[in-house]
Amino acid sequence: MRLNRSTDMALRIAMLTAVSPVRATVDELATRLELPRSHVAKVVQRLQRIGVLVTIRGRSGGVAFAEHAGDLTVGRVVRAFEGDGEVVDCVQPVCPLVAECRLRGELRRAQAAFLAVLDGVRLGDLVDGSAGPLLLSLGAPPAGR
Repeated sequence: MRLNRSTDMALRIAMLTAVSPVRATVDELATRLELPRSHVAKVVQRLQRIGVLVTIRGRSGGVAFAEHAGDLTVGRVVRAFEGDGEVVDCVQPVCPLVAECRLRGELRRAQAAFLAVLDGVRLGDLVDGSAGPLLLSLGAPPAGR
């Protein structure tokens, strides 16, 4: 299974904000993660809606990891961005094998297993250990400047 670009961006933004001691702007997130600003803005908005991020408007505003977001699972974020659709679409166009096909059921089972694994991983788990300092170094100016 391949995650869409928005899901990938959402997980990277969540990880970076989880380790950051200060709020970041959308522009800063886009620069540090080398992502298009317009896409980052949309992803941040969706992450805020599902409780991963908090956003503060105004001069000293920005984006921050929500207080209890570390307990949310990667599976929840993936579902929020990927939806609950099936891996393959057997309806558009209608597959002539749909009535007798066993592949669809096996793909559903594989997708459920994939999401079950991600349901066992908290966002906070992604930034434990050496991942935190590495994330903070992304896009940071080289030392000595």
